[in-house]
Amino acid sequence: MAPSEACRRAGDTVLVDEIEREPDLTVHTGGGCGAPPPSTNPRVSKFHAPEIVFGPDSLKEAAHAALRLGARRPFVVTDPGVFEAGWPVELLGHLREAGLAPRLWTDVTPNPKDHEIEAGYHEYVASGCDVVMGLGGGSVIDAAKGVALLASNGGRILDYEGIDRIAHPIPPLIMMPSTSGTGADVSQFCIVTDTERHTKITIMGRALVPDVSVIDPRLLVTMPEWLNAATGLDALTHGIEAFVSLAHGPLTDHHALQAVSLVNEHLAHTMLRPDDRRARQAMAQAALEAGLAFTNAILGATHAMSHQVGGMLDLPHGVVNGVLLPHVVRFNGVTTPERFVPIAQAMGLAGPGVPGDEAVDMVAAAIRKLGDEVGVPAGLGALGVTEADIPRLAVLTLGDACLTTNPRPADVDQVATLFRAAL
Repeated sequence: MAPSEACRRAGDTVLVDEIEREPDLTVHTGGGCGAPPPSTNPRVSKFHAPEIVFGPDSLKEAAHAALRLGARRPFVVTDPGVFEAGWPVELLGHLREAGLAPRLWTDVTPNPKDHEIEAGYHEYVASGCDVVMGLGGGSVIDAAKGVALLASNGGRILDYEGIDRIAHPIPPLIMMPSTSGTGADVSQFCIVTDTERHTKITIMGRALVPDVSVIDPRLLVTMPEWLNAATGLDALTHGIEAFVSLAHGPLTDHHALQAVSLVNEHLAHTMLRPDDRRARQAMAQAALEAGLAFTNAILGATHAMSHQVGGMLDLPHGVVNGVLLPHVVRFNGVTTPERFVPIAQAMGLAGPGVPGDEAVDMVAAAIRKLGDEVGVPAGLGALGVTEADIPRLAVLTLGDACLTTNPRPADVDQVATLFRAAL
């Protein structure tokens, strides 16, 4: 199948509508993370990534990046929790030392709401700002993207739901993540809560890939324990879903497996020893590599389902992912068990020659075990989801863009069955 037949292209974004499945893969056992050899049926793909500055004490580099991008009055988006941790004060100091006049905006809540983003946009315009900077977790970064989108395109943020609906170039974006998992600082996604429909919408497009991502592992130390667990499981979900996605490729596979390996090795340790700088840096790298994988390979059913639960009940995204992921692994493993062999190897669960169906069970069990270790509930019921919610959640899931690249097609009844299994 030619690339033009395999993919639906909208601007610079490639979203898979129909991809011919690859032949059975022979698992590579010669070291590394157990990645399969290059596909015998290669296809053309794009790999989107921002400029990345990575390492301890790199926060000050954000000021230099803002200058290079033409900033005079940068708009700094953060939230009250990050502000209390002190990181915005440090950033503002660097910006002022560089001769800039920053404007700080902190009115963002978890799972950023449509009206919050629109209020931020009006503040941006009234303040005469130019470059948008996001300092915080995925909610802050998504809100910053939304502000930038509206700054040059106007309207309501919900108008841009879908793929490449952004007509005009947006202001430069500089992102500084304070959590280790969302990958929003390198992705082409913006997730917004629609407060009227009580669901999350996905805005996707190449324009939303930040210009610069500054990743300073120091910022991770001030995360509360629950957020550390949630974002770490989010990174694990990104890695696994990107690896089995219909839109995966050799470039995304490498990053996906590396992320899985790093999260599996270091997440629980950061819960026990939050000040361990080596483990924090490893988790920062895991979040980065998972983000690079999923922004190019897209995701799958776990995220499609999680978006609906989070939008309905305003729950932590990564926690919901952690509950759902083992069930989706088993669901997808029915049709693509061979893809889970390298994942099992990356998690240190299996050696050469493990059968695919055994790898699926190993991976699903290991995810649940890690969830237990970091304090994630075993079922959605503990988070407030009820049987009565399932029909609506299942219907909404079918409209989520992330379901498009899930390796196994799912209808509304199958999605409902997955939700019930996860209760």
